[in-house]
Amino acid sequence: MLISHTMQDDALRVKLLRDLDVTTRAAAALAIEALVFAHRPSRVLVELATPTPSPASLSAIARARRMCQSLGIPIAATGPGAPSWASHEAPGAEAEATHGP
Repeated sequence: MLISHTMQDDALRVKLLRDLDVTTRAAAALAIEALVFAHRPSRVLVELATPTPSPASLSAIARARRMCQSLGIPIAATGPGAPSWASHEAPGAEAEATHGP
């Protein structure tokens, strides 16, 4: 098993049970996507397993983030190795909107 999840207060909480590698990242990302489509949460919280997540773990979270962003669902990552973004907005999107391409 790669992930576990709970629903609490209309929030989907997903926990990576271990650091992902190239062979498991797609399965984890698809599992997160399936949970989002099944539960239609108002927000998603992903908890990383390690303080130094592998590139594959970050890739799976990035894929989930793009999917949530396309659905307008805020997503955040937590844990000691979480990326710095915390919402469904792309980093720098506000600056790009005000300063142009």
